[in-house]
Amino acid sequence: MYLKSLTLNGFKSFAKKGELEFSTAITAIVGPNGSGKSNVAEAFRFVLGEQSIKSMRGKRGEDLIFNGSTSVSRANRASVTITLDNAPKNGNRIFPLDFDEITIERVVNRDGTNEYAINGSKTRLKDVQELLAVANIGPTGHHIISQGEADRILSASPRERREMIEDALGLKVYQFKKLESERKLKKTQENIVQVEALRREVVPHLKFLERQIKKFERSQALQAELQMVYAEYLKREDTYIAFHYDRLTLAKRVPEERRAELAHIFHDAQEKLKKSERNEARDELLQLEKNIREARERRQNMARKEGQLEGQIVFLERQIQEHTKKQEREDDTPIPRAELKKVFAHIETGSTSALQSGDVKSLSRVLTDVLKSFHMLLTHTFNRDEVSIGERLTEEHAVLCNDREVMVREIAHIEAEEAKLARVYEEMKKAIETEGEESRDAERKLFAIMQEQRDVEQTIDKLERELMVIERDRQEFKNELQEAVSLIGRKVGMYFEFEVVDELGVVPHERIVSEERSLQYNRKKELERMKIRLEELGMGSGEEVLKEYNEVKARDEFLVREITDLTESVQKLEALIQELTNDLNEQFVAGIEKIGTEFNRFFILMFGGGGAELLRVKPKVRAPKEEDVALEIDMQEETEVEEGIEIDVKLPNKKVHGLDMLSGGERALTSIALIFAMSQVNPPLFVILDETDAALDEANSRRYGDMISALAERSQLILITHNRETMGRAGVLYGVTMAGDGVSKLLSVKFDEAVTVAK
Repeated sequence: MYLKSLTLNGFKSFAKKGELEFSTAITAIVGPNGSGKSNVAEAFRFVLGEQSIKSMRGKRGEDLIFNGSTSVSRANRASVTITLDNAPKNGNRIFPLDFDEITIERVVNRDGTNEYAINGSKTRLKDVQELLAVANIGPTGHHIISQGEADRILSASPRERREMIEDALGLKVYQFKKLESERKLKKTQENIVQVEALRREVVPHLKFLERQIKKFERSQALQAELQMVYAEYLKREDTYIAFHYDRLTLAKRVPEERRAELAHIFHDAQEKLKKSERNEARDELLQLEKNIREARERRQNMARKEGQLEGQIVFLERQIQEHTKKQEREDDTPIPRAELKKVFAHIETGSTSALQSGDVKSLSRVLTDVLKSFHMLLTHTFNRDEVSIGERLTEEHAVLCNDREVMVREIAHIEAEEAKLARVYEEMKKAIETEGEESRDAERKLFAIMQEQRDVEQTIDKLERELMVIERDRQEFKNELQEAVSLIGRKVGMYFEFEVVDELGVVPHERIVSEERSLQYNRKKELERMKIRLEELGMGSGEEVLKEYNEVKARDEFLVREITDLTESVQKLEALIQELTNDLNEQFVAGIEKIGTEFNRFFILMFGGGGAELLRVKPKVRAPKEEDVALEIDMQEETEVEEGIEIDVKLPNKKVHGLDMLSGGERALTSIALIFAMSQVNPPLFVILDETDAALDEANSRRYGDMISALAERSQLILITHNRETMGRAGVLYGVTMAGDGVSKLLSVKFDEAVTVAK
């Protein structure tokens, strides 16, 4: 026997703990109406996971708890425990647990909460249902038929009837798996939508970061290129500056030493010369030299100024010629006689005054005015703007010519003065040269020393100018080095080990230091262009952007993998659902044929003839189409739904077809025949029948008893009955009584023991 016991405590009318043991194939539970015997069937439903309180004749969960009576206080909880045998039979266990007994307990509390336990360990309702589904056991269906519900399978719709038969065929496992797969499929599809939504948020940011990374990579590549260009530039610059700085410093040291040496020699020569020369003559000669130099400088300055005036005069003459040519191209305009008289009077007055004064400068100005006056007459036109331009050019030309004449006279005066000084200097020099040979030698030596001093000073000046250029380059090199550190960091130090190479190989220092500076300046310009490009690309936070890009990219790749995995899961779940659907349909088709055969056999047995069969149908529903306005008629089309089961019966000696034509007793016998047929095809571990025989007469009760005996060979039966025939088939009889306290109590009788006692 697979069903071993049922324990009730606080459940409905069973206020105190009561236990039913099921040690025989058929156990009957009897008792008067209202004693609570049907509560036993509802206890089976409750412990097996029934969620409909209404099917257990209640409205709320607390309605299942003993509510108290006049003498017994109410309970705070109700519990039902069922014990099933799971010992190995033929090496296999019914339930997939490594226990010889399976105990399932359900508790309901006053607040409506439920607790489930398997072998004392708390668990979920889902785990209980899946465990029982393995043995084709559930809270409702073909193996628990309560009073008044036997007819339910006949009055059910084809779709509901199909579900009952699927339950009887043990297809609940497939249904659980299918429902679980569909739930997982829905959840997976929702996850795909969520992940895709997350990826849609990530992708734009990732694309932005990709652009930033590409920009950063270009910046990095430019930095790497800049490092090499910088290294070559700095190496060349360092080599060039170091070489020439050392060279110039060393070269300057020699003339400086010579300058100091010449200073001593010059001092000694001066002392000797002072002893041998006449100091007064020498002083006069030196003063003459000074005067000659000053006169020469004045003459040269005046000559330069004269040259500048000459250039200005030539320029004005060219402008005057161009203006005159322009005027000549225009029509000549007669000169009024009055104008000629004015000019003549002006010339006459000026020349008379100049001749009387005898002043050359006054005469020169008069001539200039004459030229200017005639020029004004010659260039006189009705276009006064052109006349003004010509007058202005002529005036400027006259002023410049006058200044040049004055300057020429001053130059001639200075030249005369310079020639006079030169003659005096030569005479005095000859006089001095007539002095003794010692004085001349000393003087020549002194002049030679002075010449050498000038040469040394020029050499030093030249070297200092070159050193100033090198010093400037050195400072620029230091600044460039600091900027290089800020741009490329400590990697700038690589230039120390860098070797300059070209198509011929390593470039020797001799070529670097002798290279034209323009080439290095071109490299500097290229560096500046690269710096500008690098600044445009930006260098800041590159590593942070790269880090964020890698994180976002990893997240995107993770989301892509998630979408791929979820898509694969969807495909697998869809394939699994289709496979389960196919298996469910195949087993249902095979099972319905077997049930139909058994149903027909039990029907004939119950009615003594006739026949019954199960028909697989696809019910049609009529769905409205769009209204045809023109014809004003409703168009409808038939839409197929899921396949269901119809029942067709033929009673013996009656022209009755269909369930609607059956009487109440006939419907009871038909439903019992179908329920027993379902139990025969896939026998459950146990079947609970709650007064399903109430409507049977004596003859049908015997047939019902025969069917029970046949059914008990394959399933354990628990019968709740008033029928004597049914009681006689039981091995153990439990009686349920209720005294004035409203509490149900259990009494048991084993027929075998009772017979033995009676004998």
